[in-house]
Amino acid sequence: MLTFLSEVVLISLSGVMAPGPITAAILGKGSTTPYAGALIAIGHGFVEVPLMIAILFGMQSLMALPYVQLVVSVLGAFFLMVMAVGMLRALRDPEVGALRRGESSLATGVLLTLGNPYFFVWWATVGAALVLRSAAFGIWGFVAMATAHWMCDFVWDYFLSVMSFKGGQFFGKRFQKVVLLVCGSLLVVFAIKLLVDAAGQVLA
Repeated sequence: MLTFLSEVVLISLSGVMAPGPITAAILGKGSTTPYAGALIAIGHGFVEVPLMIAILFGMQSLMALPYVQLVVSVLGAFFLMVMAVGMLRALRDPEVGALRRGESSLATGVLLTLGNPYFFVWWATVGAALVLRSAAFGIWGFVAMATAHWMCDFVWDYFLSVMSFKGGQFFGKRFQKVVLLVCGSLLVVFAIKLLVDAAGQVLA
């Protein structure tokens, strides 16, 4: 059991630490509050935990369907563009506080997770294998696996937002604006990539 959970942590971290839309959102929001990463991770968990339970009961085949991934890609691109616009508009705020007044980090975690087709592909393949292996240890094996995986998300996301916030405190508002500019631009790139991938699915 401990060997299996060690594998879960290593595999989970390889996915959690890979740069992506959620990472960009955490760094952007983290520049104004150190708790952004924790809240985004909780929002992410609102989607991920029920999904793990669904996979336990055989739903992974549905997530692999091309039209499901197409819908998720289009919605994901929309969510990313909304987030990017919010970050870039915050650059005009003298106190760089526009993100505090915008949508919550909790909602960001939910929406960006729902709109990320790669998240569903990961759970339909690698994640599904972990869920099925955990079932061999019974219900508590599944609970332990799910908890270990989500804690990897929580710890890493919280760490990123704290580091972003500390950087903003140390380097000042200019640092915050640079972070918002870079992260907002990255979200635009991710949104375009999702749309290109979605177009490729339609034309294939």
